[in-house]
Amino acid sequence: MNRVAITGSGTINSLGHSVEETFVNMAEGLCGIGPLSFRDVDRLDIKIGGQVKDFDPTTVFNRQQLSLYDRVTQFTLIAAKEAIEQSGIVFSGELAAKSGVVLGTAGGGVSTWDDNYRAVYEEGKNRVHPFVVPKLMNNAAASHVSMEYNLKGPSFTVSTACASSNHAMAQAFQMVRSGLSDVMVTGGSESMLCFGGVKAWEGLRVMSKDACRPFSANRNGMVQGEGAAIFILENLDKAKKRGAVILAEVIGYAMSSDASDIVMPSKQGAARAIKGALLDARLNPEDVKYINAHGTGTAANDKTECAAVADVFGRHADNLMLSSTKSMHGHLIGGTGAVELLACIMAVKDGIIAPTIGYEEADPECALDVVPNQAREAEVDVALSNAFAFGGLNAVLAVRSV
Repeated sequence: MNRVAITGSGTINSLGHSVEETFVNMAEGLCGIGPLSFRDVDRLDIKIGGQVKDFDPTTVFNRQQLSLYDRVTQFTLIAAKEAIEQSGIVFSGELAAKSGVVLGTAGGGVSTWDDNYRAVYEEGKNRVHPFVVPKLMNNAAASHVSMEYNLKGPSFTVSTACASSNHAMAQAFQMVRSGLSDVMVTGGSESMLCFGGVKAWEGLRVMSKDACRPFSANRNGMVQGEGAAIFILENLDKAKKRGAVILAEVIGYAMSSDASDIVMPSKQGAARAIKGALLDARLNPEDVKYINAHGTGTAANDKTECAAVADVFGRHADNLMLSSTKSMHGHLIGGTGAVELLACIMAVKDGIIAPTIGYEEADPECALDVVPNQAREAEVDVALSNAFAFGGLNAVLAVRSV
């Protein structure tokens, strides 16, 4: 099997419009969560989120493109451009035929749904734009990336709620590892921060009105975010031969299903995914130094995840660093695992552990080192990224320094 390198990364999220800006703000423990700004926000009970600010799509895309690109696709293309430019790859000839794109999203073109439902139900219009369907479909972002960069290999979208990005990146990793593809563009994106998107989540009664405080005893719920993160995965040996800068190596993954409840997480399901990732990567528990937690800031998720980590790692759990960057950028739902993989890369490449900000009170059921409030410098060879989704769908990735 081939070894698989990450040779490019790109992002736009509430912490930054690039990877460099995101890394700086993660290391500083900056909070990207703030007041939401969009139509009818005053009708919502939840008025905060990790919204991408200072973004004007008309400065990036022309009118024809904007007629086809929902906000989620716009974010994806911006992140993909940064990642592909960093990798230095030009997709042509045989390479284009053996390269593809696998992306994760939970909602797809939610803003397009919202705008057009408003148009027909509230404003009484009888016609919508002819491109509404290709604009809102979940595979739109993947399709536009494939067209923009001439990717003619396997291209599709994975939608598994909050684990979408990790499932997508795991599929891309397996394609390169097996030799099915030479290069894969992968990651995820989400943009649910519109009236309809937030109103739907309000119904679950899991949202915080003031802050995301994962693992803190006084947490009171999750906070939504938006954005995208994209990565270039390629054969490690070929990447070295062409002189590519290697950000990290993907070394394993695992997936599991709780098969128990549509919204309540299972310790056993999460633990199986973590154990499976260690087995696939041929790691001992003691090899892992950092875990980017799913860490949503809800009591059920935080306690279940900590219990699963404690079960898998035993005594070594006390030596682990485990942080939730959702406290800074919010929960990007289907795109969240992709942005969180950036924190893992920062850990193994730069030796900087992103903190869990907003931590105020110790919770005896989350008695792990959650890197509270301030980033930490530490030598990390191996990191895990956890994603545990509604529907009981779990996906864990393992990366290491090169």
